[in-house]
This record gives sequence, C-alpha cells and structure tokens, in this order.
Amino acid sequence: MDDIFTIIQAVLLLASAVFVLLAALGILRFKDDIPRVLYARIHILGVADMACILALLIMGAPLLAGAYFILAPFACHAIANGFFYGEDKQ
Repeated sequence: MDDIFTIIQAVLLLASAVFVLLAALGILRFKDDIPRVLYARIHILGVADMACILALLIMGAPLLAGAYFILAPFACHAIANGFFYGEDKQ
C-alpha cells in the first residue's frame, strides 16, 4: 500500500517540476519591448506558484503550503503595484 502512495507522490512531484519548467520557458519567451510585460510575467509565475503549493502538499507540509497560498497573491500584487506607481516611467 505504501508503494502506491510513493508512486503517486513521485508522479505529482514530476508534474510540479514540469509546470515550473513551463513557467520558466514562458517567462523567457517574452521580450522587454512589450508594454506592461511585468503583468504577463507575474501571470506566468502563477503557474509556478501553484506547482510549488502542490509540491509542498505532496511532501507533507500543509501548513507551509497554506501560508504560501495566502501570501503569494499579496506579494504579486505588491510587485505589480510598485511597478505601476514606480518612478521608472518609460
């Protein structure tokens, strides 16, 4: 019975790793000449956030996954707000 859970955990961790790699590829595809490229990049990083939360849940850290699930959107909002109202106007 433990072998089945180990296989399921391994498959889900591999799926999380694939999501992180896809998010990295998506970030690299965007050029800096697109207006508001930061918002597109933050959207892509949401995929990596979900993959990290899934990996934390699989590894048996539900409290850490819950904290990350709650705090990650606030951090993304703060970064986007800082960019929007920042001093670097192009």
